[in-house]
Order: sequence, then C-alpha cells, then structure tokens
Amino acid sequence: MKNLFLLALLCVTSFASAQVTVRGVVKDSIGSPLELANVIAINKETKAMASYAITNDKGLFKLDLEKNTTYTVQVSYIGMKTLSEEITTKESNINKDYILKSDNALDAVELTYEMPVTIKGDTLVYNADSFKNGSERKLEDVLKKLPGVEINDDGQIEVEGKVVNKLMVNGKDFFDGDTKVATKNIPSNAVDKIQVLRNYSEVGQLRSVQNNQDNVAINIKLKEGKENFWFGDITAGAGSAPSPNNELYLFQPKLFYYSPKYSLNIIGDMNNIGEVVLTNRDIRNFGGGFRRPSATSGTNINLGNNGLSGLGSIQNAQEVVTKLATANFSYSPNKALDLSGFIIYNSSRLRTREDSFTDYIEIEDDPSTPIDESTGLPPDEATVQRGREATNQAIVKLSASYKPNIDNQLDYDILGRISDDQELQDVFSSVVGQTNQLDEAKPYSINQNLNYYYTLNENNIFAFEAQHLISDEDPFYNALLVNDPTNNNDPDPSNRDAFDNTAAGLGFNTDQFGYNINQENRIKTNQLDAKLDYYHIINTKSNINFTLGTILSNQRFNSNIFQFLDDGSLFNPTPNIEDTDGNTLSGSNDVEYNFSDFYLGVHYRFKTGKFTFTPGVSFHAYSNKNTQFGETFKDNFFNVLPDFEARIQFKKSESLLFNYNMRNTFTDVTNIAEGLVLNNFNSIQFGEQELQNALSHNLSLFYSSFNLFNYTNVFARLSYNKNIDQIRPLTNFESVIRTSTFFNSQFADESFNASGRVQRTFGKIRASLTTSFNYSLNNQFVQGVQSVLETFNQLYRPEIRTNFREAPNVSLRYTYNIRNTDQGSNSTRFTTSTPSIEFDAYIWDAITFVTNFSYTLQEGNGQSDSFKTWNASLRYRKDRDAKLEYSIRASNLLNIDSNVNNGGGNISVFSSETFVQPRFITFRMTYSL
Repeated sequence: MKNLFLLALLCVTSFASAQVTVRGVVKDSIGSPLELANVIAINKETKAMASYAITNDKGLFKLDLEKNTTYTVQVSYIGMKTLSEEITTKESNINKDYILKSDNALDAVELTYEMPVTIKGDTLVYNADSFKNGSERKLEDVLKKLPGVEINDDGQIEVEGKVVNKLMVNGKDFFDGDTKVATKNIPSNAVDKIQVLRNYSEVGQLRSVQNNQDNVAINIKLKEGKENFWFGDITAGAGSAPSPNNELYLFQPKLFYYSPKYSLNIIGDMNNIGEVVLTNRDIRNFGGGFRRPSATSGTNINLGNNGLSGLGSIQNAQEVVTKLATANFSYSPNKALDLSGFIIYNSSRLRTREDSFTDYIEIEDDPSTPIDESTGLPPDEATVQRGREATNQAIVKLSASYKPNIDNQLDYDILGRISDDQELQDVFSSVVGQTNQLDEAKPYSINQNLNYYYTLNENNIFAFEAQHLISDEDPFYNALLVNDPTNNNDPDPSNRDAFDNTAAGLGFNTDQFGYNINQENRIKTNQLDAKLDYYHIINTKSNINFTLGTILSNQRFNSNIFQFLDDGSLFNPTPNIEDTDGNTLSGSNDVEYNFSDFYLGVHYRFKTGKFTFTPGVSFHAYSNKNTQFGETFKDNFFNVLPDFEARIQFKKSESLLFNYNMRNTFTDVTNIAEGLVLNNFNSIQFGEQELQNALSHNLSLFYSSFNLFNYTNVFARLSYNKNIDQIRPLTNFESVIRTSTFFNSQFADESFNASGRVQRTFGKIRASLTTSFNYSLNNQFVQGVQSVLETFNQLYRPEIRTNFREAPNVSLRYTYNIRNTDQGSNSTRFTTSTPSIEFDAYIWDAITFVTNFSYTLQEGNGQSDSFKTWNASLRYRKDRDAKLEYSIRASNLLNIDSNVNNGGGNISVFSSETFVQPRFITFRMTYSL
C-alpha cells in the first residue's frame, strides 16, 4: 500500500512537470480588480475545455495548461463584455492581464462552454457534466468529485465542513430529514446543476435578521427534458451465495416525475443482499426536518429513547432481508400554496452473531472503607451472542406552506411514526451460562409543527413557532436463564449460579429449574415547545430580537417486574435490594413527571466592518415535579443563561466563527423512577427522585475557507465543553451483573474536540488531509470508588483522488486511528490502520469497472487482528444513452467470516468479532426511463 501512495505522488509530480501556468489579473476599465470573474481555456484543436479559474478578491487567476499548445481564453463577468483571445503556450509560464469593458447591450452573451463552478452571491453552482467521466450512476457518485464537497462516514453531505440538512430537487423538498435518500437514488444522468445554497434560510423574511451562515442547503437542477416526463431506473437481479444462504434476489424501482406544479418520487426495494437506502437506525432517527423552537434557548430536556437499539446493524449482519417502499410528493395549486409530504415503510429481518471477550481491569482497595473494593469487580467474561431482529416501521409526513404575500407565511407539518419491533437473543456467557432474551416494542408518536411569520413593516417582524409531541412506548422484556436450585445455599459462593444472588435480591423464587424473568414498561410523553419572536431592525447594521417561549412536558412511566414459575404460574416478587439511603426498593414504578420552562431571551446583532457580533441572554423560570409512591418532589428555580456569537468575514468565502453558550440539561423520567428497572438481566437500575439539572459551558471556534483561485478548501473546528453537576451513574457489580443508580456529581466532566480538513486540487488530482482529536475527562463511580477516566482519540486520514474524464480514476486513502484510555494505574492504547483503494474505469463508452479494497489492522493490549474487504462490479451498456445496462457485482470477494474490533471501556478492555455476510455474486439488469 505504501508503494501505491509513492506511485500516486510520482504521478502528481510528473503531471505537474508537463504543464505551464498562465497567471494574471482581471480588471475593469478603470483598473479595479474584478472578484469572481470567470476565465476559461479551450483547446483549439480538440475544442474541449482544458482549464478554468475564478478570480480572487484581488482579481488574480491561474490556469494550468499543457506545453506547446494553442488555446482560446474566454474571460467573462456579469455586466461586462466577454473577452476572447488566443494564446499559445511554450516551455515557460505566462503572465497575462485582461481588462473588461462595460456591456450596455441588452442581449446576454452566449458562451459555448459553461464554467464547471460559478458563484452567484451566496450560491455556489456546480455544472455536473464537468465532473462526470461516465462511471457515475447516482447523485452520490457526482458529489464525491466536487471540490469542497464530501460524503462523510455517516453518508451525510458536507460542504466546506458543514453538514447539509436540506436537499431539494428543482426547488421542491425531497424527503426532509435525510439527504441519503437523494444521494443514493437520484440518477446521475438526470442532474444538470448542483446549487449549494450558503447562508440558507427557509423563511425569507428572517434572512436579514438571523445568523444563517452555518445553514447549508443543496438544490438539484434537473436537465432539460426531465420535466413533465417520468425518469429513473428499475433494477432486478439474482445471484448465489455459499450454503446455507438462500438464493439471492434484488428488485429496486426508483421513479421520479417533476413538473412546474407537482412532483412525485417513488423508491422501492426488496432484497436479501443487504444493499439498503436507509438502515433501521436511520429510520428511527429520521426527523423529517423538524427542529425544536427552543433549540437555541439554552434548555435541553431529554425525553429518553426506549425503543429497541438492535443487537447489530445491517452492515454487521450475517443475513439481511429488507423491504422498503417510499413515496414523496409536492403540489403547488397556486403561487401562494405548497403542499408536500412523504411516506416510508420499511420491513427488515436480520440474523447476527458476535463473539466477544471482556477483560475487567483491577481497582485498588481503599483502606479508608470497611470493604475490599479490589474483589468486587466481575470476572473476565467470554460471550457468544446470536440474534434475530424483526422490524416493521412506517413514517408519514404532511406539510403545507401558505405565502399569500411577502409579509405573511404560514407553515404546518405533521409527522407520524409507528413500529413493530422484536429482537431475540441467544447468549452464552462463560460466567452466567445460557440465556435467551426477548425484547418487543410497538411504539408510536405524532409530532406537529405550526409556524407563522408576519412582517409588520420594514423594521418590525414577528415569528411564532410551536411544536407538539405525543409518544407512547411499550417495551417488553423477557429473559430465560438456567438455574440449579440445589446449590442456592452452597457455602462456597463459586459453586452457586452467577445469577443466584441477584435473583434473591430481586425477590425471585430461586427454587426453579430456570429463571423466567419479565418486565412490562409504558412511557407516555406529551410535550409542547413554543416561542414568539419579535425582531426590530434598528438600521442596516443592527437589529434586536426579543423571544418569549415555553417548554411544557409531561411524562408518565409505569413498569412491573414479574416471574413465571416452572408450573406456568405468575409470581410477583418482593425485592429486598436497598437504595443508597437504606430503603427497600420496589419491583414496579408508577411515576408522573412534569417539567416547565418559561423564558425570555434578548439578542442584539450588529455589524461593524468585517465583524458581526450577537450577544444575548435568556432568563428562565424552571419548575419540575414528580410524584411516585405517594410522595411528591417539586423544585422551582430561576436561572440566567448567556450566549455570545462573533463572526469575522475575511472574504466572501473565508470566515471565522466563535460561539459560547450556557446550557441546562434535564433528565428523562426513567432516571428519576425509584423502582427497579431491568435494562436486561445483567443491567439493573433504579433512579433518584431528587435529580437536578446539569449545567454546561460550551465554546466553539470554526474556520472555513473556500478558495477557487488555487482550488484549496480548508476548514477547522475547535470545541470545549465543561459539564457541572453532571448526572452520573453509581455502579456496583455482583459477578457480571451491574446495578446502577444516578446522582448529580460534584466533579465536573470536560471534553475538548478538534477537527479539520485541508483539500487542494492539482489539475485532475485532488489531495486532502482530514484529522480529528478528541479528549475527554469523565468522573466515574464503580464499587463506591470515584475515579477519573481520560480518553484521547486521534484520527489521521490522507487521501488522493483523481478525476480524469478519459483515463481510469483511482482514490487512495489511509486512515490511522489511535485510542488511548487512562484510568489511574490502568492504561490502554489501541491503533487501527486502514489503507484502502477505489478504482473505476469507463472503457469504450460501454464498460464500467468499479472495485474497492481495504485492509484493516488493529493492534493493542498485546494482540493484533486484521481483516480485508474487497468488492467489485462490472457493468455494460451499449453507449451512454442506452436504456439497458447489465452488470455483475461481487461483495466480500475474499469471503471473510467476520470483522474485528478491539477497545477499552471505563473499567474493561474488550475484543469482539462480528460475523458478516459471505461472498455474494449477483447478476443485474437495469432499465432507465
């Protein structure tokens, strides 16, 4: 792999040595430099565009051209006459200035060639065809080739280091909430322009009074001929896999229709190969574009997530069967009204296996306590965990936006979701033995959003935003554990079953030949989040904003632990576990938790030169009350939370942003429930009724520069967080079974994060370096002992990618990750290195060959593990415009059984082996509309 990087470096050097550079300045008729002027060099012989440039703030441009070649150079600028001149390169560089004259003609100048990248105010426009070489199939393939655009590890689009939260097609919303639906499904041949909308605001009335510099949206402009016609593709495939896998199949229709008045997008998927658009976790986290009105108020209340997390993911499963049906529509009956919505239905079946080994670290005895803490930690444990997960999920969203005039806008959204989830786990533990677990849940939620924006006059704007959520979660848990009733009273604890002491503490009947433990839960949430904003524009440089808002939340939590005996009868246990105050705990919960926050915020925004300052403060009146077991705890208090933002706009595409805010975080109802709760058979918790909020100080610094003069994109982000009165668990072990409660820790937790990327384009070669550093200091409490856990993670990722139109393209990447964990006398260090290569070639305008290979090596704790991943596909179509394409795809060509993962936790070191799908080879046919 090192030789490949050396070869790529030599290619860059030889490529650069075969070129000359044309430099110069573009000015107007009075000698002032013109920023963002377009300069194009067209090869006179081939008539192809050879190079392009956009002038910087000093009017400078640079073109990299071949030696001894004749070019036509076109220079254009809005409002100026286009200048065209012929130049011939020799062996040395050329300095050449251009002067443009004003254009008083009404007719627009028609250019033969389009600029690959143009800038129009805050909009960056990419001409998609300028970056295609023919091997692309989906929008994602095009986005990866655009300067300044990245697809991160989570599949999200990043522009200049900022995550894109909204994607539109021809100005119409496309599945609000997850851009992956678009990037993995919209065909690349339908894309004409990719418009990056910086400083994006969904409400035009608020654009001038809010800081939107970090909001980025993308609009995909379709090619001519795609409107008023269906386009897309339908793929069908079949294949084989090693026994005992079933015969492989795949069917994926992806159809799109756009007209000026309405649009309809239909995406379907049925396969047992594991190629999915959205994973189960993606859909669980699918927000539908909803944003909390109180997001910037300084208050955060955690409502909890009591759904099934899933044993594994689709990427780490031995068997995957999925069905997906989605539809997205928009309709504009008139200019004032826009209607839109989507529906998503997903059904998946997963089979997983994970083998792991946990090595628990040692804790020194505290001589000041009567117990020996060093003997309390669990024994080392090896587990084999097999799981089956069945999930059925549905999401529906309907939206309406009414804009009768520029002074009024009314928006309404409703999002409903429901799921039916079941997870079976068969776990063998070297300590506990055989365990069978069942998790079931059928949760649902309805989220509504109402916004109204009113412009009274040019100096006064009102905005009302309200969001209402109701949810109902009903997780059920069952575990079957082996038990030998004859050893319950053995004087030697090592001869007893590992779960015996815990079972006795929970009040279970221990005279059974197996523990059949069960728990029912019900969590109901009702929350209103609303605010009213008033903006007063003082002058062109400043405005003031007053916010009056509230959060009203009600949660009800019921749970009950019970046991089925060997004869099938139901037994309600009476636990004898005590809390930290010596009170005996209950095996059930019946809690009502009410929270309210009424706040008033004031923010003043003003500009001076390159600086924009936004100091602010919010005044909060909090109330939180919970009632359980006949006792009520209530806490009312007042708090002041300041925030501050400062921005330096060095140039149009270079800025530095500083942000500081204080934030109050409140816990969810399950952490204050004083009865026992089973997370699973080896993790038991009980809450604390009088838990208080945690206060955090948050600082961040973000630098961004996008320079089209030298094709350099740089971003860097620093952040620091300090949490005071953080809610921490207090954990004690009985064998490998942990019991935890919660309290407000007087010890502050801290974290520091730094990340950045430098990207530079040299002709057809793009090089980048991505780094990140994460340091955290967390206080933990295990076996009654307080200790400090320090973690320091480093990531380095250099990459070289080519983008030739005729020649094959290659991407070389090397990822190096270092993870350090330090807990007093116990320190661990793990390293992961992953060199990878992607190769694609488009041959004879008919054949596309794509392959990727990676090698992962993990080292640490005296062991070394590695695995390899290799996928490839070969596609044939008669020509670029052919309707039919035939392909052969192979995944996991080396037929590896599993991936490995090693790491260090707060009190343990672990190694795991996750089994994956075997080698799959499929034959496919794709028909394009």
